[in-house]
Amino acid sequence: MTRNNKGLRNWRRPGRAGISGFATILAVVALLVAVGSAAAAGTPFQLTYRVTHSVFGNIGTYVNTVEPANGGTTVLTRAHFDVKMLGVNLYREDAQRTERWQGNRLVAFHGVTSKGAHSTVVNGQARGNSFIITSPQGTITAPATVHPANPWSPNFLGSDTMMRPDTGQIERVRVSGGEPAVVTIDGTAIRTQKYQVTGDTRYTIWLDQHGVPVMFVVDDHSGTVTFTLANCISCGLNLAQLGTK
Repeated sequence: MTRNNKGLRNWRRPGRAGISGFATILAVVALLVAVGSAAAAGTPFQLTYRVTHSVFGNIGTYVNTVEPANGGTTVLTRAHFDVKMLGVNLYREDAQRTERWQGNRLVAFHGVTSKGAHSTVVNGQARGNSFIITSPQGTITAPATVHPANPWSPNFLGSDTMMRPDTGQIERVRVSGGEPAVVTIDGTAIRTQKYQVTGDTRYTIWLDQHGVPVMFVVDDHSGTVTFTLANCISCGLNLAQLGTK
C-alpha cells in the first residue's frame, strides 16, 4: 500500500515468550498450513475490500486475486482510492501490482502506482539469497524473506522485512497478537485471530480460520482507514455476497 497508510506498512514480530507466545506460533503454523493446502489444490480466489475513512467516508476499493499454478502463486492487486470532500477531489491513487511466489518466497514483483499525474514503477527479482528491488530511488538489496505490504494471506507473519509496493523501500518489522476475536461484517459474525501491528503507525488485522484477512485497519494521522472484505470468491468463506447486504 502507500505512504498515506492505506494498507499495512510496518509489521512487528511477537516479542513475548511463554504460553502466549507458543500459542501464537501454533496459530501461525495452522494458518500457513491452511493457505498452503488451498494453494496446493490450485484453486484461484479473489478478495475485494471496500475502503472507508473515518472522516471522508468511502474512498475506494482494494482487490487481491490469487492464482496458484505450476508450483507457484501469482497475486494480482488492483487499488483505487478517490478522496473527496464537498465534491472536491483531495487525493487520487490507482495501482496495479503483480507478485510471483514459489512457496513462501517472493521471486518477482512489478508494480505501477499512479498518484494524480505522477506514476512510480517498482520491480523486484529474487537473486540467490537476496531480493533485488529497483525503483526511481535506485536499487536496494533486500533479504530473501522480504514480503510486500499486502495482506493476501498470513505469510507476512513469518517475515521481519516488508517492502513498500509504491516506493520499493524496505523496513524491518514485527507483529504481535494472535488472540481469538469475532468481527461482524454486514451482520455476519466471523471467528478470527487478531493481530496488532505497531510501528510509526498502528495497524490491526483479522484473519479467519482459513488465513483470509477479513478486515484490516490503519490509524492514520488523518483518521482511521478500514479495509473490509466486501466480496469473497472461492476463498473458503460462505460469504460470496458479503458486500451486497
